[in-house]
Amino acid sequence: MEKTDKLWGGRFQKAADTAMEDFHSSIAVDSRMAREDILGSIAHARMLKAQGVIPPGDADAIVEGLAGILADYEAGKITFSKSAEDIHMNVETILTARIGEAGKRLHTGRSRNDQVALDCRMYLMQGADVTLRNLLSLEEALLMTASAHTGTVMPGYTHMQKAQPVTLAHHLMAYFEMFRRDIGRLEDCKKRMDSMPLGAGALAGTTYPLDRGMVARELGFSEITRNSLDAVSDRDFVIEYAAFASLVMMHLSRFCEELILWSTDEFRFVEMDDAYSTGSSIMPQKKNPDAAELIRGKTGRVYGDLTALLTMMKGLPLAYNKDMQEDKELVFDALDTVNGCLSIFTRMFLALRFRTENMYTGAGRGFTNATDAADYLVKKGVPFRTAHEIIGKLVFHCLQEGKALTDLTLEELRTVSPVFEADVYDAVSLSACVKGRALPGGPAPDAVKAHIEEGRAWLLEKMNNEHELNNEQ
Repeated sequence: MEKTDKLWGGRFQKAADTAMEDFHSSIAVDSRMAREDILGSIAHARMLKAQGVIPPGDADAIVEGLAGILADYEAGKITFSKSAEDIHMNVETILTARIGEAGKRLHTGRSRNDQVALDCRMYLMQGADVTLRNLLSLEEALLMTASAHTGTVMPGYTHMQKAQPVTLAHHLMAYFEMFRRDIGRLEDCKKRMDSMPLGAGALAGTTYPLDRGMVARELGFSEITRNSLDAVSDRDFVIEYAAFASLVMMHLSRFCEELILWSTDEFRFVEMDDAYSTGSSIMPQKKNPDAAELIRGKTGRVYGDLTALLTMMKGLPLAYNKDMQEDKELVFDALDTVNGCLSIFTRMFLALRFRTENMYTGAGRGFTNATDAADYLVKKGVPFRTAHEIIGKLVFHCLQEGKALTDLTLEELRTVSPVFEADVYDAVSLSACVKGRALPGGPAPDAVKAHIEEGRAWLLEKMNNEHELNNEQ
């Protein structure tokens, strides 16, 4: 009977089934946390030395050995073994092979339970920083494009029916606000990642006099976790990131859906750049918006990651359970997907060509100035509900005649209401309809310019904060 050679195998008399070993191993997924695992182990070893838990010479050998492993890993010289199960056991096995018995002291006062919680928090915090930079780049692109289109009139829609005229800048700034809220959500999410769990052990801490604060400071954490059971059981921060990512993807997907519609021959509001489009293998005329469609499709993938994480955790008792090994593949997929989609969307967006003349023509159709015509009558003293009925009748008449409201003569208008005067045509022009909506948050050019300036100041502050944070790290 073959005995196991696992580092945890003291009480086992039989090796694991080969199929079980493959099924059990997580190194294919968690190997991407190698840097975080090594840095966490270096901080742990230094703390063990400072606290007199292990001999100084052994601690120094461990730190030196781990630094060498990290250098080799970053140079692509390390090969991880499936038989060592996970990144933690792989690093410890390599370390012990390099420095001998001293390497066996590294795991003093810790468990893989608190170790993986540490690695995951560190990795996700770094990944969230990449997401933040991608979001800031997108916001910058939106502001730049909106600034050039504060006077570009286009139709606004409700129920996918033309409703009222707005400007392209106003439309783009709506997405700016969505992604601004996403940035706030990400910042909040990062706050709850920023707790150092090492020292929680398997679930009940340890009898060794560990200095958890020292480890937290060395690794850049703001605080330590406050309960050892919670520290190894908590995956809220993983789920929260996936929830945040789902909202980002939802916003990207909505934006992509509009760009896909706008690029159709029916709308002709935008033209996708060739670099972000593909053709058809059979139809020579086709130019397909594949980048936007892929982002829209990948949204469901991130939703799936979130749903799987929630389902995985919903019935787990305290503390650690092997089910939780599944969290990393899911959140890594969400992280990779949202970062990839943000990056390609921003590039695609900046390469768009807006067909502003078609937007203006589109705003002139569909009676988008009907509300303004009713407001014109209200300002002449007509009750709004009566004005609404009058304009409704005129719209019906126009539909029968194939005309727009501005095509009707003053005499035709007065057959429905004698209140109409010659100034009605200026009042319901597209420019007047847009400029009249000058309340804060409205589509009037001056209101949108103010919104853009406020957004630019906010973005500059965020970018400066991000720059300072990167310099500190």
